[in-house]
Amino acid sequence: MKTKSLFLIPALLAGGWLLPESLQAGDWKQFRGPYSSSVASDAAVEPHLNLSKVAWKTSLPGRGLGSPIVVGDRVLVTASSGPRQERLHVMCLRVSDGGKIWERQFWATGRTMCHEKTSVAAPSPVSDGERVFALFSSNDLFALDLDGNLLWVRGLGRDYPNASNSLGMSSSPVVSSGAVVVMIENDSESFSAGIDARTGKNLWKMDRPKLANWTSPTLFKTPQGRELVALQSGKGLIAVEPASGKIAWSYKEGSSTIPSSTAVDDTLLVPSFGLTALKTSPGGTEAEQLWRSSAMRPGTASPVAMGSRVYTLNDAGVLSCAQLSDGKRLWQLRLKGPFSATPVASGKHLFCVNEKGVLHVVDTTAAEGAIVSELELADVILSTPSIAHRSIFVRSDGALWRIGDKS
Repeated sequence: MKTKSLFLIPALLAGGWLLPESLQAGDWKQFRGPYSSSVASDAAVEPHLNLSKVAWKTSLPGRGLGSPIVVGDRVLVTASSGPRQERLHVMCLRVSDGGKIWERQFWATGRTMCHEKTSVAAPSPVSDGERVFALFSSNDLFALDLDGNLLWVRGLGRDYPNASNSLGMSSSPVVSSGAVVVMIENDSESFSAGIDARTGKNLWKMDRPKLANWTSPTLFKTPQGRELVALQSGKGLIAVEPASGKIAWSYKEGSSTIPSSTAVDDTLLVPSFGLTALKTSPGGTEAEQLWRSSAMRPGTASPVAMGSRVYTLNDAGVLSCAQLSDGKRLWQLRLKGPFSATPVASGKHLFCVNEKGVLHVVDTTAAEGAIVSELELADVILSTPSIAHRSIFVRSDGALWRIGDKS
């Protein structure tokens, strides 16, 4: 097991002061929120948005596509700066006013070359409520406590020199059962691993198909209460136990390498030949297919399931709604595209932000879907928003907004 990068901490630190604050339980701790669902579980966000609903806007020190996460009264976000985006930032802001609590900066140890549309800070951070884990496209993984103290570092590009970043790896980690699950999947040394959240050492590591892959692991819970992680690639999908990497079941047909899977109740929605619904706990080791719909093909955005319906959004801005039970499409609604970000849901509304910074709010209970408000943020936005404290948190390359409840 290669873990020598755990001892690089002194050389990587580039400064930052710590300002501890009281902590509370968090409620949007990872990319796409609770169990990778994109659905908020707390009080609904006000759907009629305008500029007066902007609680605050805070400048960020560099570029980034990763979503902000919210842990209690803190917002955590990453960024990258410098001529080659080699300077990596992890920031903690106050939910109340966007003020900075602390910032840590590090030097990338791996490859930082990216497509011009993306950045080294493309993956979203994740928290287990006690720590934050920040993965960057340079294959550097940092663990900090919520006061900003560095706990450990893994330079996965140093440990596995043949691992590439496919011109901007954007896979966001998840954490479950004490394991941080990462996907470092590319055309070269491709692997997924479960890393001990406490020590930074490998709990398990498995070879993966040598294919460029930008999907993120999907954390879900079966009806029996078992937590599994779906690892998706162009060769199919496997569901693994997060602490051991043991494969629970597999789906051997090809899946998308950009939008990720979404789980709801006993169903896993996989971007595959359009959209394919699988049972989260099949009777054996092979996936059980419930239905497949070529009419519900997502673009870059991952599917969202809310209540008895599932939604997909293509890159051009066509929002499609189907029955969760059988995949039958019910309606389509045209939004102003193009889109990269996954929609997020609160109450009966979907919040969809396009690449030009227009935030659309859609009433999903209307017969054909209905846009109830649009908010122009006048910035390029590729990042999926987050929802907490009856607010939506949106980040661009240079700024982070809190929109909604100002209390």
